[in-house]
Amino acid sequence: MAVLGIDLGTQSVKVVGVDADGQILASATRPYRVDAPHQGWAESDPRGWLAACEEAAAAVIDGLPQPPTAVGLSGQMHGVVLCDASGEPLRPAILWADSRSVVQAEALRRELDDELLARLGSAPFPGFAGPTLRWLSEHEPDVLARARWALQPKDWLRLQWTGHVATEPSDASGTLLYDLVEGGWSAQALAACHVREDLLAPIENSSFSAGVVNRGGSPLAGLPIALGGADAACAVHGLGLRSGEGSITVGTGSQIASVLAEPRPDPTLRTHTFARVGAVGSGFFRLGAVQSGGLALERALSWLGADLTEARSALALGLQPDDPLFWPFVAGERTPYIDPDLRAAWSGLSLTTTRQALLRSVFEGMAYAASAAYAAVCDSGAAPQQPVTALGGGSRDPEYVRLVSTALQVSLLPSMVHDATAVGAARLAGDVVDLAIPPAPRSDHGRVEPTADPVVEERQERWRAAILERTTREGMGRP
Repeated sequence: MAVLGIDLGTQSVKVVGVDADGQILASATRPYRVDAPHQGWAESDPRGWLAACEEAAAAVIDGLPQPPTAVGLSGQMHGVVLCDASGEPLRPAILWADSRSVVQAEALRRELDDELLARLGSAPFPGFAGPTLRWLSEHEPDVLARARWALQPKDWLRLQWTGHVATEPSDASGTLLYDLVEGGWSAQALAACHVREDLLAPIENSSFSAGVVNRGGSPLAGLPIALGGADAACAVHGLGLRSGEGSITVGTGSQIASVLAEPRPDPTLRTHTFARVGAVGSGFFRLGAVQSGGLALERALSWLGADLTEARSALALGLQPDDPLFWPFVAGERTPYIDPDLRAAWSGLSLTTTRQALLRSVFEGMAYAASAAYAAVCDSGAAPQQPVTALGGGSRDPEYVRLVSTALQVSLLPSMVHDATAVGAARLAGDVVDLAIPPAPRSDHGRVEPTADPVVEERQERWRAAILERTTREGMGRP
């Protein structure tokens, strides 16, 4: 007996087939486009998501020993899909990486008090649904007026497959429109973002069935589908993390998650507080979100004409005291700076700087950015127990995991399954057919302990001092 887990990412979808023991039997990935018609914009055609999902799902189904019995969904957070009552998109989806709503986010920061923002779980940041919808109300009011629904990406997919319109706590809590403490849409936030409540989907339990897939010609036709969850929450669910436990995801961005026993908003607003998958009020987690993780590495490899193998070889040689320092903020930064205008930079370039030094400095800057986010999570009173589970593509690189462990001064335990988010979606699928799928396994065999490295210690202090000087001078969030 097997189920499917679908993880709708920013640039590609991952589909896995998972059996009753939690083993991944088959997987497939398909890409789709992210368009930037203007500087700072990030959009996708949702119909491209649908085609990619069905193509990947068909490939996985073909690789399973028997047909799957259910489907679960995970999706990228914060974006907005405007559609009519039938689900037809009225414009391209605006994604979490979109920064067009920076003015609207700043206005919300002025207009909403810190107590309310803490209950909403986050400081206003461009790319979140609330600021994006306010931008749409100011710049595309005709389109907004024609919309029946403003949906999160995975909720739009489910509408295409079943006709069922809903969202659930984990994605709702990432919109800046949801009151974590009350467990529902916030009237104050809706008014501030110029959003009418009937534009938003009703909130249901993440593991509830949304009916069966009835889209003609779909490889998923006839399968029951769970409502699903936001990607960060599905990763927590896929790992089976309990209160006090945490994880660090090392991928396009980096995410430090720490599970909370109750909705304790962060009054500093330097981290995010989100709902776990499940029923309203059933669980919460703190998140330190680093936008400029692997995204910075991707850009640096392009600038230098290098590949990942060369970069990893450079890192394996070890950091040197005279290497340049790199700040990886190619797309602004969230935790702990909450500044969409931060930008990347190298410092300390000289006649002796080598290509290898440039490459390994990128890994180093990513690790220090993750360390700053981890410190903010700890400062908020949500320090996770050690070891912290490491997952994502970067967790497959032993040298980088060691560097992150030393930068954070935290014991890390790489997950034996790198697709914990898709496994979390599959576990939700299991719920709709009474199949209790266990969490992704973890093993002490790969535990990585931090070391005392004077080179890292000295260089990290210089990195922190430089960003602290800038954030203090410009009045931004404290690192």
